[in-house]
Amino acid sequence: MKFVHMADMHFDIPFTVLNNRNKLGEKRRLEQREAFKKIIEYIKENNIEYFFIAGDLYENEYIRKSTVEYINNLFKEIPNTKIYITPGNHDPYINGSMYKTIKWSENVKIFNSQIETIENDDCNIYGFGFNNFYCRTSDIQDIVLNNKEKLNILITHGTLNGGTIEDMEYNPLNKNKLKQIGFDYIALGHIHKSSYNDEENQRIVYPGSPISMGFDELGKHGVIVGELTKEKINLEFLPIDKREFKEEEINISNINNIEELIEKINDLKLEENIFYKLILIGDKNFEININNLFKYINNENIIKIKNNTKLKINLEELSKEKNLKGLFIKEILEELRKNNYDKNTLENILEIGLEILDKK
Repeated sequence: MKFVHMADMHFDIPFTVLNNRNKLGEKRRLEQREAFKKIIEYIKENNIEYFFIAGDLYENEYIRKSTVEYINNLFKEIPNTKIYITPGNHDPYINGSMYKTIKWSENVKIFNSQIETIENDDCNIYGFGFNNFYCRTSDIQDIVLNNKEKLNILITHGTLNGGTIEDMEYNPLNKNKLKQIGFDYIALGHIHKSSYNDEENQRIVYPGSPISMGFDELGKHGVIVGELTKEKINLEFLPIDKREFKEEEINISNINNIEELIEKINDLKLEENIFYKLILIGDKNFEININNLFKYINNENIIKIKNNTKLKINLEELSKEKNLKGLFIKEILEELRKNNYDKNTLENILEIGLEILDKK
């Protein structure tokens, strides 16, 4: 059997960070639609039999009916493909949700919080979906397969081997227990980074999000394309997102003023389909105001700038001065030696304080 496994599209997510920079959020939402259409076209062209969507197809809080109609119309273009959706924590199967209020295409099956088995000629599909924004427990790990001679597939949204309290809020699952059940493939969602080749013959898979949501999701994004038999599994990653989010460091130690920094940023050779986060590093010789800096940057693909620079000053020498600045630096250095406070917090206090004192 051939399938496409997708999760975490998050249709109609606001893209707040992008909206802060020239209203790029709307552009990104259009790219979501393009990416999804690309997936449907791939399914159509390659006669894919099954399409697994493991949760967070859309954002319950922001989803528009017109967006769901767009999705549903694309589903209708692949009538011979069986589509299985397991709602996640961002699109739970709750009263008033689009899963309940829209008449979905006949080839779509939407699971809820009651584990259900769909028997096909070549495989059995087990599905579990969220019925709330949190799911602290499910009966997934108690499943007993009806027919181990057939291909058995589980589709759900959840956290595999999570180690934090937050992880326990989103359908916590144990990898070893899932393996013991005997599924031939487990299609997961929730984690936006793909995991499909971390071990030999891997059958518990996260495809990652089809498009990146921000700078905590660097690299390429897409879906998993699979071919499965009882004896063999073949998985490939299909890139879908035409953009990437990247981080670039700029060392400003040899830059003497804000004008030189602006010129250096505007002279960067940046790729057109990349959203960039610039990280300023090194010793700074001048004051940097990130908000003011953005006013003079020409490239709209520079979305964020983070200031990780340090003041280029000899604190020990300045602390010996018999003035307010010297006393202030001396106090900060003493606190740093005592380790009474977080180092980064004290360094930020020092930098802000020195900027204020220099203006007096």
